[in-house]
Amino acid sequence: MAADLHCHTRHSDGSATVEEVILFAKGNGISTLAITDHDTVSGWEEAAWYGERYGVTVIPGIELSGYDNKREQKAHILCYFCPQPERLAELCGRIAKDRRQATEQMIQTLLECYPITKEMIVRRAGEGRSIYKQHILHTLMDAGYTKEIFGLLYQKLFDHQEGLAHIEIPYPDVYQVLETIREAGGVAVMAHPGECKKEGLLEELAASGLLDGVEIWHPKNSLEKRPGFQATAQQYGLIMTGGTDFHGMYSSRCDPVGSYTTPEDQLRALYRRKEEKGPFSPRKRNRT
Repeated sequence: MAADLHCHTRHSDGSATVEEVILFAKGNGISTLAITDHDTVSGWEEAAWYGERYGVTVIPGIELSGYDNKREQKAHILCYFCPQPERLAELCGRIAKDRRQATEQMIQTLLECYPITKEMIVRRAGEGRSIYKQHILHTLMDAGYTKEIFGLLYQKLFDHQEGLAHIEIPYPDVYQVLETIREAGGVAVMAHPGECKKEGLLEELAASGLLDGVEIWHPKNSLEKRPGFQATAQQYGLIMTGGTDFHGMYSSRCDPVGSYTTPEDQLRALYRRKEEKGPFSPRKRNRT
């Protein structure tokens, strides 16, 4: 049973629709898929409906943005099977508000430099409730200023040190994110620990007892570092997951859905943890 547990859609910073991502999964022989858009559950009902239609098991998920204050770096937490998603609403709302304020400042700077409009950027955001840098670069690509999303223009605009339009987004402390997931009854998995430039967070979160799992099989977890992540998972009894972190054309990599997957025994462990935490029952959407 092939399971890709990390995919993004147009509900956040992916370029494909929910239906398209599910069809990509089905076409690539992926029988279980998790839609894990950033800081929103707005695509859950749609994903459940299309999953049933196309015969793909869809696990409800979300990737929550957090911050490791001790090491001063971002920390992302995947949440699966949340039986009380309304308990995530306040946290997601605050993240969305802060992202929106930062994005407004970015856009104002760019409107002074390029012949684009905010409406153009919003159209490329599609179903999403937030504008991401990928939507801005997509607009500039269509305007003829670049041939790629993540290239020299991206660095010129959004480099953390010298970016012309870079604005830091304040994210909640990672422990607050984990506590909120626990209150909502979700299964918490640390996403792509290999992306953290400073080490130690995984071990710290595992020891806290707030973490249920860690993403092992991911394009940004190098082959050299994976054994260490697996050893930590085994030491603390963490579930080990895998996912492509699919974003479609809004990615710097060429990784189709199903490029990175979760082993069947670990998928079963994820389901067992979900049963321990309580049932999830998504509302049905009526469609014709």
